[in-house]
Amino acid sequence: MSIQAYFSRHAQVLIGSLGRIVHQPFATLMTMGVIAVALALPLFLSLLLQNARTATGNWNEAYDLSVYMDKKAGAARVQSLAKQLRQRGDVAAVRIISAEQALVEFRRDSGFGTALDVLADNPLPDTLVVTPTLASSTPQGTETLKVAIAGMGDVQTVQIDTEWVKRLHAMIDLLRRVVLLTGALLGAGIVLIVSNTIRLDILNRRAEIEVMKLVGASDGFTRRPFLYSGIWYGLGGGLLALILVVVASAVLARPVAQLAFLYGSSFSLEGLKIATAGAVLGLAVGLSWLGSWLAATRHIRAIEPA
Repeated sequence: MSIQAYFSRHAQVLIGSLGRIVHQPFATLMTMGVIAVALALPLFLSLLLQNARTATGNWNEAYDLSVYMDKKAGAARVQSLAKQLRQRGDVAAVRIISAEQALVEFRRDSGFGTALDVLADNPLPDTLVVTPTLASSTPQGTETLKVAIAGMGDVQTVQIDTEWVKRLHAMIDLLRRVVLLTGALLGAGIVLIVSNTIRLDILNRRAEIEVMKLVGASDGFTRRPFLYSGIWYGLGGGLLALILVVVASAVLARPVAQLAFLYGSSFSLEGLKIATAGAVLGLAVGLSWLGSWLAATRHIRAIEPA
């Protein structure tokens, strides 16, 4: 058989299998709908988690380190240390807050303006606010930077409060694992659903399969239309899942933007990327093909002409 004839035959079976499932619209839509829901749920949760990571990824200021200098260190030493820190590869920026500036801000924000006038000396030290790079804005990276800065001369205390950020990232990581587990279980459900659908189709066409085997058709040849049916089920279900996620994202886009605005952020909900959509379609087709292959291989092999 020539290559052209080979692909021509496969194209005929592909179109024929599509025509067969189209002639059963209710059953086909039910199967595709179940596949769509099974895919859309973990996909939408994954999209929300990805947006949450994007939003929290902009919170690297939460990892800022406050470096309190020794009172005996002069302005020249503060400038020298700031210059030294800016040369580090894990430091994005260094901001200097002088003792005088810190006292002015404290007087303004604390409400103890008149009470502070009785102080003979300024009790506040010069402070460096060190912002790590995005790559180093992790609990491990900031801890390493904190230890390094604490060992420098004229540094009295290095303070960083990232416990709430650690908890947030731990929660997001836990949710990510839950989404992966849910996706795996629903993926297994897709295989079972398509397998059962193909099994019923095989039983309905048992007489046709027996005739095909009587004239010498192999199991592989007999199985081919059912495999293509599984591919169509997966493709249709995947497209419906993408539509569901796009609609859900559009519904939530405005409320999310309003909530971000109330917190002074310009964050907006990101939609599906083309690569992600393609991967979802590929996964849907692959799982459906696997389910159809399992059912077709088992049940067609068991059918023998009387």
